[in-house]
Amino acid sequence: MFRDRKEAAMLLAKQLHPYHGQHPLVLAIPRGAVPMAKIIANALAGDMDVVLVRKLRAPDNPEFAIGSIDETGWTYLAEYAHQVVDDPSYIENEKTTQLEIMRERRNSYTPIRPPLDPQKRIVIIVDDGLATGSTMIAALHAVRAKHPQKLICAVPVAPAETLAKVAPYADEIVCLDTPQLFYSVGQFYQSFPQVSDEEVIELLKKDQ
Repeated sequence: MFRDRKEAAMLLAKQLHPYHGQHPLVLAIPRGAVPMAKIIANALAGDMDVVLVRKLRAPDNPEFAIGSIDETGWTYLAEYAHQVVDDPSYIENEKTTQLEIMRERRNSYTPIRPPLDPQKRIVIIVDDGLATGSTMIAALHAVRAKHPQKLICAVPVAPAETLAKVAPYADEIVCLDTPQLFYSVGQFYQSFPQVSDEEVIELLKKDQ
């Protein structure tokens, strides 16, 4: 159990200390991971930015991911997606919805500078925890296409079976805890408030 995202980020930063001095690029999956990425980037003397991906939501359970999509439109579908969704048009509509949200966020988050280039850099992608792993897979795929020197997935908590799904997309995985009983990421935090777009924008401004 972590007190909050700050404590989780500080613990991750200790595990990632070997990358201190190598000017890593720490990318957050918005929104919850953005304050964490800022702490980790500061601890490692690196840069912080966001990688925009969105989960594709199940029809009757928006918290449950059937897949994910990145800014380019590349889509990952979980192996169970077609068991949950029997209408192909639903997935296409959901992809369109999530792409529009990402366009709006990109316009809000980095209006005065382009995203930082991960090419030939050590890149650490951070989230506050993984459940299905769908969004992390999309994030890793998106960054891999930009040819980083090394690509690392860093999370405080995730089920072991999720890490096994994510592992082929990363060069290294850093995870602090892999509990057997896992219902949601929030259950492993004493304090787990929503992070607003305004907070994300302020943190990105400070990192320019």
